[in-house]
Amino acid sequence: MANLNLRETLQNQSIRDPLTGLFNRRYLEESFNQEILRAQRQQHPIGVIMLDIDHFKQFNDTFGHDAGDYVLRVVAEVLKNSVRGSDIACRYGGEEMTLIMPELSLPAICDRAEAIRTAISQLHLNHNGQNLNTLTASIGVACFPQHGTTPMAVIKAADGALYRAKANGRNCAIVATLS
Repeated sequence: MANLNLRETLQNQSIRDPLTGLFNRRYLEESFNQEILRAQRQQHPIGVIMLDIDHFKQFNDTFGHDAGDYVLRVVAEVLKNSVRGSDIACRYGGEEMTLIMPELSLPAICDRAEAIRTAISQLHLNHNGQNLNTLTASIGVACFPQHGTTPMAVIKAADGALYRAKANGRNCAIVATLS
């Protein structure tokens, strides 16, 4: 029994980000490949959201890394509460997070992105008795197969939209352009 528990613990540690509890990038890449194959067979879309916490470095510099870690955990909770059981919420790297949402059309994924952006901007955070600044997030949205037919192409499209959201003043969700 202890051996099974250890194996389960090690498996979980290999696919989860230890700070946020979200899946890690490696898990995202493996799972997204499977979701693309399923979507091709069943002819359904996959929505992708790439989210970046605005001015996170400045936040870390002002309030410290403990507060930054707290913010990452809170945003991860917002994402966990915003996804269905079939969705994949991942920490892509740093303060960037990605959602893979099978069977969501482009309008539906846009609505979900806006709801997440709003939920993050409405957070009132306190860490160790210190009131933290309001958080905002920039979001890029893409959808399989409109914005790409491979996992990397769809992620690249969502990432490009994320950078456009930052260039447009941040705290907004932008849809990828068709290639």
